[in-house]
Amino acid sequence: MRRRLFIAATASTSLWLSACASQSLEGYAQERPVLDLARYFNGVVDAHGIFQDRSGQIVRRFTVVMDCRWEGDQGVLDEAFTYSDGSTQRRVWRLTRHADGRYTGRADDVVGTAEGRTVGNAFRWQYTLALPVDGRVIEVQFDDWMYLIDERVMLNRATMRKFGVTLGEVTLSFSRRSP
Repeated sequence: MRRRLFIAATASTSLWLSACASQSLEGYAQERPVLDLARYFNGVVDAHGIFQDRSGQIVRRFTVVMDCRWEGDQGVLDEAFTYSDGSTQRRVWRLTRHADGRYTGRADDVVGTAEGRTVGNAFRWQYTLALPVDGRVIEVQFDDWMYLIDERVMLNRATMRKFGVTLGEVTLSFSRRSP
């Protein structure tokens, strides 16, 4: 009986630990279509999103119109946010594409340099955002995962953390406008 309990406990622990493991970008290497950020984020891209707190409650809805352009390996993503409460925000990303599939970027409300990489149809983008909350600014870490579905649609799921504690998630659906 003890042996069965030990085996059951070991199996449960292994399943629990594997569920906690983070996904690997390399796991998307064979996925198609291959994501080329400079190609996808070129022209106007619309996005619709939600922010959910850590309990899963949707606390903010928003839309984004992105005016994107690239010159060589340098890109600008000019994002205009409109929130469900009528407030607006603008973020201008300045990106650099590196030969090995990596990207770096800066924006006025990003602390330091954002870093990311594409593999197959996926892009992982990590950065620290200076976020205004109740009259003060707090720094939160974002871990974005984007997945190209087809030539027009890309989905994005981002986890927002502070001191390693998950504060919430952002879910976005991007849609490229026809040229």
